Amino acid sequence: MKREAVFHINTEEYIYPVARNRLIVRIRTAKKEIRQCQIIYWDRTDCAGRKILDMECAYRDGLFDYFQANLVFPRVARYQKYYFRLKETNGEIWYYSVFGIGRQEPGDNFFEYLYANQNDVISVPGWAQGTVYYQIFPERFFNGDGRNDPDSCMEWGTPPTRENYMGGDLEGIRQKIPYLRRLGIECLYLNPIFEGDFNHKYATTDYFRIDPIFGTNETFRALVEDCHGAGIRVVLDGVFNHTGIHFPPFQDLLKKQECSEYREWFLVNSYPVAVTHHSYECVGAYKWMPKLNTANRKVREFVLGVLDHWIAQYGIDGWRLDVADETDPALWQEARLYLKERYPEVILIGETWGYGGRLLRGNQMDCVMNYMFRDIVRDYFGKEILTEEELDHRLNRMLALHRDQTNRLMYNLLDSHDTERFLYWCRQDRRRMMLAVAFQMLFPGSPAVYYGDEAGITGENDPDCRKCMVWSGREDELFSWYQKWIHVRKKYRCIREGSYRTILADRQGKAFGFVRACGKERIYAFFHKGEESTEIICPVLEAGEYEDIEGTECFRAERADGKAGLFNEDIMDYKGVIRMKMEPCSIKVIKEKGGFEG
Repeated sequence: MKREAVFHINTEEYIYPVARNRLIVRIRTAKKEIRQCQIIYWDRTDCAGRKILDMECAYRDGLFDYFQANLVFPRVARYQKYYFRLKETNGEIWYYSVFGIGRQEPGDNFFEYLYANQNDVISVPGWAQGTVYYQIFPERFFNGDGRNDPDSCMEWGTPPTRENYMGGDLEGIRQKIPYLRRLGIECLYLNPIFEGDFNHKYATTDYFRIDPIFGTNETFRALVEDCHGAGIRVVLDGVFNHTGIHFPPFQDLLKKQECSEYREWFLVNSYPVAVTHHSYECVGAYKWMPKLNTANRKVREFVLGVLDHWIAQYGIDGWRLDVADETDPALWQEARLYLKERYPEVILIGETWGYGGRLLRGNQMDCVMNYMFRDIVRDYFGKEILTEEELDHRLNRMLALHRDQTNRLMYNLLDSHDTERFLYWCRQDRRRMMLAVAFQMLFPGSPAVYYGDEAGITGENDPDCRKCMVWSGREDELFSWYQKWIHVRKKYRCIREGSYRTILADRQGKAFGFVRACGKERIYAFFHKGEESTEIICPVLEAGEYEDIEGTECFRAERADGKAGLFNEDIMDYKGVIRMKMEPCSIKVIKEKGGFEG
């Protein structure tokens, strides 16, 4: 056994409460080496009351298995001592405790969990679990009020640059709410709308005023009210890592230099301060975006005031927080405590381009923009540089990094205002885009649609990814495709809340499949991205009759006698297999019809 692969530590990544009386415990082992993993645990005040619980292999990547157990207590989880019993596939027994692995059952040096405090239980907004987002770059969505167009406004559809304006505004978004409802959107995420420099508005001047090119504060109030009336929530982009150079405190610093009362609001390198990135820390080398000193108490109080203002006065439902992983953690810790006490259902989404684990320990963000998901799906369906096995490994590794409840909230995007359009990576092949969209809608998490993807907009990175929305008078085939899979997502609870298991990773057939389960409800999704028709062997959990989710095609699952070769057969109890023909670049989603043989 690869003893160096076995790992557990009593921190929130490996043991955490989901209620005060319920703990989730995880342990990592080498892939396919452990047949049975058990946790032995007891209250330190009752050494005789030891319990033994079998752990489930919840995730498997290219190197490791991740076993998981759900420990339930009568009232509060506290004073628990525990260790692990590992049984190899060859039958050998090992024990794992604080000091490592041995043949002998440990007599001391146990792992310990002390107490499940109320604040240790992560409270997440119920509405946000699996919700469908729609991201809008306001300046490019729709021009609903020509009176607020900037003087330099260009004709709608002009090739975008980093400087030009097209006239999109909040009234335009408001007029398109019926369109968003038809699509099935549940939450709107708006790129910055506060007064600021440039068309992107990431260089904020006034955090309490809607930029005049987008409308007024009252225009925004009407937009929020209309969205809520249509069953759509609203999340705003909060830019607090930095400001614009015309932000009044920064202007005061430029004018008064060392005598400015705001000199500690920014990270000054040298005096006299001038508009150059050599004078102060900024975003990259962008001199027009000076970085805020978020370790400063007055800065944090200012930010908290902004966050609270737009929730209390306008009823927004959450914040997407720009460059969250570069900002002082103390700011987000204070913000979470402050906001969650007053608005328990508000969501906090952090921007990060990687793992983002620091933000997801329960004291800062509810979730992050899941660029890890985007990269995986892009590399498989778009760039086509991953095999099916590699796809499985990367997906499971990603899921194993986070708590299950966090995985259900993750903002799963295919693209954004900061990336190439997904259709670009598909080399304009809509079939691959459509497969990726279905995959996104069926996978754990909260899928995010970037405006225009449903209209077939393509393009390279900024500014090409920020083209004007296409309003042709008729909806694109991609619109209907998004509409279909959003509807499916809403229909089945197991997609929003259920478990995930890979059940097929066929490199030769270029086929991939997984099962989503919640209680007795299960759906199976199979994807084939090859250019030729193929027959795949699909393992399922029961023998019997199946049908596609439209009810138009039926399948017979024969008994899975002699299961050699089925994917994850050592951790999945397959009782049936289906032989299924898959057309090129196709998807089949099936469910149990009844009449199972058990």
